[in-house]
Amino acid sequence: MSRLILVYNPNSSNYRRVKKDILSKKEKLFAGYDLDEYTIKKIGFENNVKNLKKEIKDDDLLLALGGDATAAITANAILESNKNATLAVLPYGNFNDLARTLGTMRLDDLDIRSWICATTGAREAPSTLGEGAKARATNGSSKSSTHRLYPLEIYVDGNFWRYATCYVTIGMTAEAVELFDAPKFRKYMKKGHKSSWRSYLALAKWYFKNRHKKIFLPEFTINKKPTVKKASDYAALSGKSMCRVMKGADDWEKPYIFRSAALKTVSFPRLFALMAKSILHRTPGTDTKGDLLEFKDPATVELQAEGEYQIFENIKKIEVKKGSKCLKVITKN
Repeated sequence: MSRLILVYNPNSSNYRRVKKDILSKKEKLFAGYDLDEYTIKKIGFENNVKNLKKEIKDDDLLLALGGDATAAITANAILESNKNATLAVLPYGNFNDLARTLGTMRLDDLDIRSWICATTGAREAPSTLGEGAKARATNGSSKSSTHRLYPLEIYVDGNFWRYATCYVTIGMTAEAVELFDAPKFRKYMKKGHKSSWRSYLALAKWYFKNRHKKIFLPEFTINKKPTVKKASDYAALSGKSMCRVMKGADDWEKPYIFRSAALKTVSFPRLFALMAKSILHRTPGTDTKGDLLEFKDPATVELQAEGEYQIFENIKKIEVKKGSKCLKVITKN
């Protein structure tokens, strides 16, 4: 059988659930598998990617146990390793956009042992399964399949920054992500207050407090064309959702194509209209093969991809595109 690497963050707000659901019974869940683990450390996104990619070998299956940040680290490590490895995701985060994109959200309906069995190509449920799990594996409720995910690629002043499996934002929405790293908020979430509505409430409070305090994006063009006047955000969406409630499509399965828009979200009426369209139908935007953002003057901006952000100073351009490089991912049928 393939080697199975469990990737998780012991400092995440939902680590208790990961430990209870998976790690405390890993010997039973994954009996018979060549099992390994990687624990995400407090050394930054890039360093975790660098360390993890050194561990990856051809034919490995990496199971990300966490939110979008854990999944993003795992995805970037696989892509940068250039190994023939596969990514599977189980959701233990606030938004879980990649798990939603891959259809692996419903843990109540997902027998993990039989699902992993299916991902590694086993035709029958292992003998350690109970009769109920064997039945689910047989009737197809735990079936899985392998797909190709084409990630967004982000470059800053011509230098590669990272891959994004679902979305990337620049400007105010990227800066707002910082509040989730505040010690007070993380301590609160670790106590078991994991409902996503609390994250939305924190975002709302931050928005009304900060929306008029600064210019989040200096004047810029997209592909040499002017944007909406005083745009505060740029967003590119490739997955099925962004921040859980904003709907996308199946662009993640398409090379070279994604949806993007420049937005003026500091205006509450515009933000309200945007959210209504995004929740009820689909996030507004234009299909594109790639976007080149060029700033009129050297700019200081924040970028975030799936909840992981970084500040860049005195930059002239940012490029977001898709290439032909793909990531093998496991979905649930």
